[in-house]
Amino acid sequence: MVLVRADLSKGVELLVLRHENRVLRRQLHGRLQWDHIDRLWLAALSRLIHRRRWAEVFPLTPATILRWHRHLVARKWTFTSRRRPGRPCTRRPVKALIVRMARENPTWGHRRIQGELARLGYPIAASTVWEILHSAGIDPAPRRAGPTWRRFLTAQAHAIIACDFLVVETMLLKRLYVLVFIEHGTRRLHLAGITAHPTGAWTVQQARNLAMDLGDHIAGLRFVIHDRDPLFASAFREVFTAEGLRDITTLPRTPRMNAICERVIGTLRRELLDRILILNERHLALVLREYLIHYNGHRPHQSRHQRPPDTSTQPAGDVTDLKDLRTVHRKPVAAGTINEYRHVA
Repeated sequence: MVLVRADLSKGVELLVLRHENRVLRRQLHGRLQWDHIDRLWLAALSRLIHRRRWAEVFPLTPATILRWHRHLVARKWTFTSRRRPGRPCTRRPVKALIVRMARENPTWGHRRIQGELARLGYPIAASTVWEILHSAGIDPAPRRAGPTWRRFLTAQAHAIIACDFLVVETMLLKRLYVLVFIEHGTRRLHLAGITAHPTGAWTVQQARNLAMDLGDHIAGLRFVIHDRDPLFASAFREVFTAEGLRDITTLPRTPRMNAICERVIGTLRRELLDRILILNERHLALVLREYLIHYNGHRPHQSRHQRPPDTSTQPAGDVTDLKDLRTVHRKPVAAGTINEYRHVA
């Protein structure tokens, strides 16, 4: 038994030394830091070595090992309650819902939100709702800001038309200006005019031409959005005011206030103008008119559930019905820079 005990002690000593080397490799500088696994391992090995040899084997005092062992025993027999005393905490989804309701409804106070939660089946105290709103940095309803610009554009999209200038450089570095209009609700694009020397009178005439082209459809519009370009003079605004539209001017250096028009200008550049050389004003007019037919009659839009502006419904069909690819034909548009795909008639 003495020999077996001696061999066992030697093996334990080797394990302790190996573990100590691992700890030293983890921490090359400073004081040794023992984590919970290290303490558990050394406390377990201490039961296999006589206490008189602890000082020779372990790199710490016997009192430390005994203290670790007492903590392990205490943790084993300590049964803590999972539920803390007092009222249970409000769950994160409920907090997120309260903040969402406050942001989507600027006129709702904490008691109005409490009533809406009760109707949904989430009874909660009004004081709790107030604390959640206060922690989220949301002011009470009377002092809360009004609807954001994005919310306003979304709510009034069907009644908004926006305009802006598109600048095009020809092959001979001649600068041309294109005045484009886009309806927010249908995403229908209108090409007002092209010129190399835009003036206030020219811009007013293009506005009059657009009003005549829209006809009765202009009665469904309420707002026209444009930037602070001097070309959009008072006479330009009066054309739309006479038709019952309210003129809204964006703030300086704030393209997000006219985001949809800015985006369609970017689309024109990426899909068409960056892929073709423009010779002159006539060439630009031909290319843009051809693209306009494609944009309004064929190009899908995510905001319209992949429908073109001039299409109210999307044709329904099963993917499994497409058995022969020869039934789908390609039609080049704008000198082949864009392709359209249609079924064979």
